[in-house]
Amino acid sequence: MSKKNKGYQGVVFSTNPDFGYISTNAEPLETLEARYQDLRVQLDRKQRGGKAVTLITGFIGTQEDLEILSKKLKQKCGVGGTAKDAEIIIQGDFREKVMTLLLADGFKVKKIGS
Repeated sequence: MSKKNKGYQGVVFSTNPDFGYISTNAEPLETLEARYQDLRVQLDRKQRGGKAVTLITGFIGTQEDLEILSKKLKQKCGVGGTAKDAEIIIQGDFREKVMTLLLADGFKVKKIGS
């Protein structure tokens, strides 16, 4: 999110002197334990120029913990990727390897798609 927007999502100006914007993108204060996390692993090619990526969704927790998990998965797979909006994107098709790594860490994992 850009510094200019600051999460106001479409509010440009209000004439109400008592207006107080309530942000809808509140980050969870605490990361759930791995055994309570229900993660989904899928292969995604949409809007990526035909390139395949492994998409891990369903993470509940802080952005810092998401990035730590993302870094670990990227290092184990030996590829690049990113972590944003409670999703981890790993470059390439590493569904099976990511699933075994997440299961070893105690996460509940489901494979989506074929």
